[in-house]
Formats: sequence, structure tokens, C-alpha cells
Amino acid sequence: MNTISFIDLKLAPEILKALTESGYTTPTPVQAQAIPLVLEGCDLMAGAQTGTGKTAAFVLPMLQKLLPFASTSTSPARHPVRALILVPTRELAIQVEESVKTYAKHCKLRSLVVFGGVDIKTQTPHLKTGVEILVATPGRLLDHIEMKSVLLNQVQILVLDEADRMLDMGFMPDLKRILALLPKQRQNLMFSATFSTEIKKLSAEFLTKPRLIEVARSNATAENVTQKVYLVEQADKHVLLAQLLRGSDATQVLVFTKTKLTAGRLAKQLQKEGVAADAIHGDKTQLERMQALDAFKQGTVTVLIGTDVAARGLDIDQLPMVINYEIPSAPEDYVHRIGRTGRAGASGKAISLVSPEEERYLAEIEKLIKCEIEKEKAVVPHAAQNSTRTSRAPRGEHHERTHAPRGEHAERSHSPRPAAPKKSSHDPWFDKPYEPSASATPAKQPEQPAGKPKKEVAALFVRRPS
Repeated sequence: MNTISFIDLKLAPEILKALTESGYTTPTPVQAQAIPLVLEGCDLMAGAQTGTGKTAAFVLPMLQKLLPFASTSTSPARHPVRALILVPTRELAIQVEESVKTYAKHCKLRSLVVFGGVDIKTQTPHLKTGVEILVATPGRLLDHIEMKSVLLNQVQILVLDEADRMLDMGFMPDLKRILALLPKQRQNLMFSATFSTEIKKLSAEFLTKPRLIEVARSNATAENVTQKVYLVEQADKHVLLAQLLRGSDATQVLVFTKTKLTAGRLAKQLQKEGVAADAIHGDKTQLERMQALDAFKQGTVTVLIGTDVAARGLDIDQLPMVINYEIPSAPEDYVHRIGRTGRAGASGKAISLVSPEEERYLAEIEKLIKCEIEKEKAVVPHAAQNSTRTSRAPRGEHHERTHAPRGEHAERSHSPRPAAPKKSSHDPWFDKPYEPSASATPAKQPEQPAGKPKKEVAALFVRRPS
């Protein structure tokens, strides 16, 4: 198995040429096992550690099977959607379609990616020209289906990438609507790093006698990733994170939080402290997310803070460190998070900051991965702790609204009413006391109408009969 090559897998010359140009000669274990089964036409459930080449494991045999339909015709009718790849996040969709383009560069097959967060009108014209391979997020695909800009009645291969997330976390209603529009006769492929018992039961709804591949132990973490836990109070996490980011091995770090709010605030505070940081989460526009990710890949941003939306599909070469600022409540998400480092055989480091309230989640994670993670009681220096508590950004929006340079703040503390001198900026005439003058005499004229009621007085003098 170790000596097998892509040539041994009997892939077409066009595909082999693209692989050679990309520097790939030897398939990974999941590729070596999955590619022959996909070429045979089997339904497949493939579980493997993140970063082991799952994308190529389904894209390469897919291209091989679609080669007979390759065409240079400009007619959209000659380019129906024959392969549909569904993914849970925008970032993963973009990454998968980039891989399709790389491996299909010498094939006459078209591909396209569609996802939410951008104007659908920019995608529709490309879709209507016809594509053989469509990569999509479920919600945006349903948008196109409703607009009648895509037909799925000729799909031969369906791929669910990160299938555990696709079948979990509320994707099932969208998936069922999409599956109902696909031909009954098709090949189904599921790829993911984790497969729970519940997910396997759900997959039985649309897989037909699937072959199961588990290259590594199910839900295992990569052996080349060093894992460590720091036990720390929640209030001291930012101080500890700042210490870790000053380390020599923290040249590029992906930091995970549980909420979008924490991710945004943490990024802002680190920026104020001089760290080249940015955030990536669901409230960001697609353009902002792509810009932040590109800056991180290029090194202009050294610390990228994200929620679990960033745990799926981020393919960053040689990422040395992942830090869980908050560990996830779902243990499977821990596997995906730390799978961002230690990819393609490289070594990596995964550090988790665990507060007493989170220790129950840590126990679930260790149970899932069947291994005990090294723990250390964090020592937070008192001086650093006190100096940062006064300016800790994640504490709330009040800090962001009232933040000012230290000098300005000190000035306000010594002068309780700094705005008082500003009263002199208006016309001083309005501050003078009233002084009667000759010109004020006409002002008494309004009293004259007071005499008018005398006419009414006459009505009071009624003569009584004598």
C-alpha cells in the first residue's frame, strides 16, 4: 500500500498530468482505498482524519467517470450538471472547487461553485452556460432551484463532504428537498473526519449498500499534532492567550471561540495590543471572510480568530498552531478544529484553554478521541493579570464605547467636569441678568388689553327690580 502510485490507480493521462504538475505522485491511504471503489460505482462512506486528502479521494475518480462526457461545445445542453458536491460552509465550497479546477485543468469539463453571502445574480449567468460539476452549499442551491437556473435531473454522482455536519445541525430539511430532485439511480459518496452512530443511521436513508472506509480509528486525532490543555480561570484566559501569542512558535495561529461575539471582541482587543489579528465568523460578509483568510494565508495577519465555521474547509499549509480559547461543547468539533494543524504529515500544536466550567466538555472530548490530553495548571503573573483586567475587551461593549488613550483617561479622572469651560463658547449676552431700560417701556403695552374685560363687567351690574 505504501508503494502504490497514482499510475497504479489507472487514472486517465489528463488527470495524471495535472497531478504531476501539482507535485503529487503518491496517493494518501484514504485516496488509495477510496478511488478504486468509486471507480467501481460503489456507494461509499469514508472516514479519515482531516488533512489526509479526502477531497482528491472523490474528485479524482469523479473526473475519471465524467471524462466520456467532456465537450468543447458552447451549448448549455451539452454541459448538464452530472456531479453535485454539497458542503456545509462557504470556505469549504471555495476550496473544493479550487481542487476540482486544479485536477481538471486538462479535461474538457466545467465546474462552478455557488454559495450564499454574495449576490445570486453574479452566479446565475455562469450556471446557465452549463457545468458538469457543481459545488454548492444547500441553501444557495435551493435558491437557484427556485429561480429555475439549474436542473439536477442528470446528476450521476452525489458527494456530501463533511457529511457529519451536513446531516447534523439542521441541514436535513434542505438535504431532503435536494435529494428529492435527484435521479434515483446515482452514486452517493460521504466523506468526513467523524461518523457518529446517529449519522450512520441517517445515512441509511439515501446510501445503497455502502462500502465503509476508515483509514484511521474513527474520530481519532492526528498523531503528529501535540495536544495540551491549560487549566485556567475564565477571567484570566486573555492574559494567558497574550502570553502564548508572544511565544517564538506562534508565528501563525488559528484561535477558536464558541461565539461570533467573542471572536469579534477578542480580535479587536488584540489589535489594540499591537497583534496583527482578524476575525472570521458567520456575521462577516463573504468578501470580508475571504479577505481575512487571504491575509492570514499570506502572513499579513498572524492571528485569525474564528468560530466553528472556520473549522471546516480551511486549508492552510504549514499552520503550526491552533488554540482553543473556548473548547467546543460538541466533542466532534474539537477533532475538526485541531485538524487545521498537522496537515499532510507536518507537525502541529493544539492548545486548549479550559476553565473549571468547561472541564465537563474536556472529559467528553477525551472520551471521544480515546486519549487523555496533557494538562497543566496555568500560572498567570499577578502584574500582567491586574494590568489587563482594566482593559479587557471581551468583557462587554461598554469598554469599546468608552475606550480612550490612557492619557485622556487620566486627565478626566483629575478633572471631574472637563466640559464646564466650554460654556463660554456661546454669546455671553445670554448669561447677563435682566436690567430694565427705557427701551423696555413699550413692553408694558401688552397690559392694555387687560382693560378690555371691562365690557364684560357691565354684564355684572344688573339692575334689580325695585
